[in-house]
Amino acid sequence: MSEQRTFADAVYASKARVTRRAQFLTEMDAVIPWGRLEALIAPHYPTAGRGRRPMPLGTMLRVDFLQP
Repeated sequence: MSEQRTFADAVYASKARVTRRAQFLTEMDAVIPWGRLEALIAPHYPTAGRGRRPMPLGTMLRVDFLQP
């Protein structure tokens, strides 16, 4: 059984040009070992408990790398 394509998949597949942002994020994912960095930081990262839940570690790590 084949997977059904969504409208968004069809629109994205017909996209001819890759934006600079998409190219940069693709290169960043290829160069930076996210799994190893997350494993190093995870013991020191706050966990959910009382109060507001912290942002996911992977998200915060990528945001920190994007800041100038």
